[in-house]
Amino acid sequence: MEHPVSRALALLELLQARPGLTGAELAARLEVDVRTVRRYAARLAELGIPVRAERGRYGGYRLMPGFRLPPLMLTGDEAASVVLGLLAGRRSGLSVGEQAGESALAKIQRVLPPQLRDQVAAVEQTLGLTAAPATGPSPAAAALFTLAEAARRRHRVRLDYRDRAGAPSERDFDPYGLVFHSGRWYTTGLDHRSGEQRTFRLDRIRGAEPVGTGFEPPADVDPVQRVLESLASVPWTHEVEVVLTTTLAEARHRIPPAAGTLTATDDGRVLFRARAERLDGMAVMLAGLGWPFTVRGPAALRDEVRALAARLTAWSED
Repeated sequence: MEHPVSRALALLELLQARPGLTGAELAARLEVDVRTVRRYAARLAELGIPVRAERGRYGGYRLMPGFRLPPLMLTGDEAASVVLGLLAGRRSGLSVGEQAGESALAKIQRVLPPQLRDQVAAVEQTLGLTAAPATGPSPAAAALFTLAEAARRRHRVRLDYRDRAGAPSERDFDPYGLVFHSGRWYTTGLDHRSGEQRTFRLDRIRGAEPVGTGFEPPADVDPVQRVLESLASVPWTHEVEVVLTTTLAEARHRIPPAAGTLTATDDGRVLFRARAERLDGMAVMLAGLGWPFTVRGPAALRDEVRALAARLTAWSED
């Protein structure tokens, strides 16, 4: 006969997967009567996992939210999905905290059944990801959660921020949303210190506290687009203007918003404005598009395009 604790844990698994099941539904799944379901719920409460029974037509059994995470009952596929998600998050930078992802991964791997643990280890050791690994520090979980809640509830926060040079500042901020892009977390919204919409990197935020003031974001706000535009406008060494012989739709399909701005010209072509640290890289990017183009500036970019053409010609004749 199966031990009562095993049935209580089976009840816990059901409540985590399907909260709101009635006593009759739980009894049918556990192959016991409704009175026994109540006894299993009491046993979970004794283990520090209180279960709430709601009456009425739409009532049912649910785990009561609390300060402690109850033991998670995961199927093999669920455990594998969590582990693979942690592996991908570690590589992409999506995880938060300096060691949280590593410690969570180690805890889950320790309790996996031997066969599943070996299968997951095989995937980890043989998995190749095409995206470049994220570099730099991860944001603090506290700042991430505070900003997410403030954006959802439209509450202003006070940021303790450090810019790229490490200079500290404190500012009131209306967060419109969170964006993850190229291994970095960002938030964008109204910065009351400058009176303008600004984008901030979360790993540079040392603290975020709600201030109790509500706000209403613009009707057409698009946090993702705003972050991409902000990144495209970061100062670089060279200001580039190139006219591309293609349609605006095709240019937008091929050139990501973070690379620069695209506008239609009067003659049906596309003006591409961008900032670049190295003009040789810009020349390679333009050549790779496969469209005729005219360099408006800077003049040094024309020299780099000619130098690239000479190199390609020389290589093809070797």
